[in-house]
Amino acid sequence: MIRINHQMVAQAELIKVISNKEAQTIVKQMAQYQTNYDYPSMPYLNFELQYRVNTMKAARELDKSDAKFTTFATSFCNKQYWDRLSNGGFLLKPRISPSIALLDILKNGKLYAFECSTASAIVLYIATLYSIGSERFDFLFARLYLMDWQFDEDLPIYQKYGDDYLPGDVLHFNNPDFDPKQPHWRAENVIYFGDDQYFGHGIGIRNASTIINFLNKKRKANSQISAYLMQMITRPNYRSFL
Repeated sequence: MIRINHQMVAQAELIKVISNKEAQTIVKQMAQYQTNYDYPSMPYLNFELQYRVNTMKAARELDKSDAKFTTFATSFCNKQYWDRLSNGGFLLKPRISPSIALLDILKNGKLYAFECSTASAIVLYIATLYSIGSERFDFLFARLYLMDWQFDEDLPIYQKYGDDYLPGDVLHFNNPDFDPKQPHWRAENVIYFGDDQYFGHGIGIRNASTIINFLNKKRKANSQISAYLMQMITRPNYRSFL
């Protein structure tokens, strides 16, 4: 259910004023859940919808970028823009534009390798860039740091438990019985597209059963515990940018 200024708004009324097809799909999904999605005004809803659409766009672009999957221990990056730290994270070099360096991951993906949590962070940063523009992005993220779930304070992230999944959400497949020799496959962080489609770095854009089957091949010998999609959702605090 969607409420704007404390008033419930019918899905049909919103669809009339939202032209983007992916945004319309998100609104339809919101309307079907019992969860209340509250917005002070229409611009707040529009911004979130655009950000979610941009998240899916960024995920598709990262999928096509040729950036590789690897562990923190063997990660690498384009040294023109980033310093690789001993923990496997990437720190933006001084006097480098954050927006240019971030988009270089899409442009020169073969010069990068990282694991799936950093990939999810990269997708959200790119979505932020697309949503607020390069000038504001460069101001907010002057010393951008890409590492696991360590987000800049100007991109506040929160997690909630539930199954009201929406396109543009970051979701999580858990693999509780992972092979201890391959601990990087203990989970897979994904971007949800809706219609049983998910982008997971190192796996690609796949449906849930394909991702679960992949993770099940990364379990310890004779395991009987399957990987599964968690009822946990990670989202940016969209309204922090308004």
